[in-house]
Amino acid sequence: MLTYLVVLAIALLALVVAIINYRSVRRGKSGTKEMEELSKTIRGGANIFMITEFKTIGITVGIVAVLFTLFIEVTSGLTFVLGAMMSSAACVFGMKAATFANVKTTNTARETKSISKTVRTALRGGSVSGLSVQAFGLFGLVILLLVTGGVKLDATSTGVLLNLKCNPYIMRLTTYSLGCSLVAMFNRVAGGNYTKAADISADILGKIRNDLPEDDSRVPNTIADFIGDLVNDIAGNCSDLLESFVATVVAAILIAASTFQSLGEAATEKLFTSMVEFPVLIAGIGLISCVIGIAVVLKITGSSGNPSKTLDLATYISAGAVSIGSVVCSAVMFLETPNPNFKLGWISPAVCIVLGLLSGVAIGKITEYYTSFSFRPVKDLAKMSLEGEAFVVTKGDAIGSKSCLAPILVIVVSLLIAGGVSGIYGIAIAALGMLSFVATTVSVDAFGPIADNAGGIAEACHLDSDVRKITDQLDAVGNTTAAIGKGFAIGSAAFATVSLIFAYVGSYSMAAVPVLNIASFVVIGGALVGGALIEFFSAKLTDNTIESARKMAVEGDRQMTKEVIEGKAKPDYNRLVEMATQEALHRMLFPSLLALLVPVFCGILFGVEFVGGMLIGATVVAVPRAIFMGNSGGAFDNAKKFVEGGFLKGHGKGSAAHKATVTGDTIGDTRKDVVGVALDIFIKMMSTVANTLAPIFSSFRLF
Repeated sequence: MLTYLVVLAIALLALVVAIINYRSVRRGKSGTKEMEELSKTIRGGANIFMITEFKTIGITVGIVAVLFTLFIEVTSGLTFVLGAMMSSAACVFGMKAATFANVKTTNTARETKSISKTVRTALRGGSVSGLSVQAFGLFGLVILLLVTGGVKLDATSTGVLLNLKCNPYIMRLTTYSLGCSLVAMFNRVAGGNYTKAADISADILGKIRNDLPEDDSRVPNTIADFIGDLVNDIAGNCSDLLESFVATVVAAILIAASTFQSLGEAATEKLFTSMVEFPVLIAGIGLISCVIGIAVVLKITGSSGNPSKTLDLATYISAGAVSIGSVVCSAVMFLETPNPNFKLGWISPAVCIVLGLLSGVAIGKITEYYTSFSFRPVKDLAKMSLEGEAFVVTKGDAIGSKSCLAPILVIVVSLLIAGGVSGIYGIAIAALGMLSFVATTVSVDAFGPIADNAGGIAEACHLDSDVRKITDQLDAVGNTTAAIGKGFAIGSAAFATVSLIFAYVGSYSMAAVPVLNIASFVVIGGALVGGALIEFFSAKLTDNTIESARKMAVEGDRQMTKEVIEGKAKPDYNRLVEMATQEALHRMLFPSLLALLVPVFCGILFGVEFVGGMLIGATVVAVPRAIFMGNSGGAFDNAKKFVEGGFLKGHGKGSAAHKATVTGDTIGDTRKDVVGVALDIFIKMMSTVANTLAPIFSSFRLF
């Protein structure tokens, strides 16, 4: 229990730091009266969306929690609610900070004309999101472990009405993770629909139909677009990576429990305790490393005028501290309790942690290569705009497809090495290594939408061009960090899902090593269904977003009268904000519940092996598709920025080449910010549902 108390103290410390940073951001000046009014409008719209969304989430969580208590395990409903509460708290806190940090960042640029000080403001605001993600996720998990007394193998419990026996300690962990997953799915689906419907309709009206500057306040959809950036890229991303982080820690604990008894004479109680507590301890070490990394960078930012180097430094400090801490933790936990599966002895888990860290950094760098206009792929894509829209789209698709191989090879090599060094447990630990510094990753990622909003506010409030020049530099860096963040989310999801699949098979398999017979027609049938389900889910999200964007474009076009275009009247921003909210919430329920309900029905009808096959099929299809969606969308976006920045001589804003890249960006918007980011949650949520309900699936099936 000492381990859990130490980690709890770390989580509380991180939350205190997050609160201090939040208060610091709020105390900053908001600038002119016009900037303050626009900031209040954005903040009010974001609050309305979140309040309305969480009413739906609350009802859904309540219903599912009651079902778990009645039919699965008596306390599982409470732990499910706890997970949902921790995820909700992180995204709400992060969102609140971002809605203040955006205008404070703009004003810092306006008053100081200093890139380094502006970076400091944006990163401080983003750090509230990052620290909240890891701290809230870990806080809820440790409280659960402390209250229930950790993990025990020989316990059984049932629901209030249904007498299907399960291990209550395992069930509480999986339902806690599932609560986080459900909130993440709702946030990503609703947030993606909101932001891209607003963004696409604003681009169509402003850039294509009326040749207006980006973020021009005469376009009615602009304010909804500002709000959408925060709804999806802050709140959605917070709940997404919190869910990945929690799912990975839980998967490591489940694998420790399922593989422990196969260790023979080495299977002592002390070793079991070490295997269960090690993932939690590493998560805590990772969190304190992030606190140090962020604090150091915020302290020295004033001496650096390069935003990219500043953000990279935060990542490197955090990752380096985790690497050192992992060696110490491995020695403390396993030096005197050897595990026969550890081929390199007590240091094996540390090797897996470092492997995961390196994989995360490598995937980020690969993503940067394919999505940043500093490198050849995006430059070539921008040049293709001279040939027209069809060439842009075709070239962007090719870039997206090419970008799949390298990150998947990184994941596969890491899986093979981690498995060879420490067995299945090592794979889960490697996944945790990638996510151990997630607080810094989210902080850097949140920098992007805050900088994007800051630039939009500068444009909409007609500030001096030198202010917009600073915010544009931050926005360009933010685009790259956002693309890297999406690549990181997908890579971590792949690791986490593989770990969850191992845990799922181990939960019902009686073999020493979990085995799923992929030559079985039942497993193959499940795999085909899983792959097809990914395609259906992707199509549904795309259809919903495009239909919402069409409706918002029609309404925006209606409002863009001659008086509005000439600046003599203001459009009805609130009408578009309300429409974006209604459309997003109306269309989020069905795709969100697919990941929850499909494994349930398939497991009850066809059994555990069919669901195992379905998880494999979904993962194999979803991972490359998510990478394709994210990287092609990022390349389209930055190709547009390349042209807008004047790097394609003679073809700036308003040219035919620019409009061709805008078309590509419009296509890429739905890919990278709706489908790609939701696929990783989809496969994790299905795997978590499967782990939660494995006792039911293994007890009976109808066919």
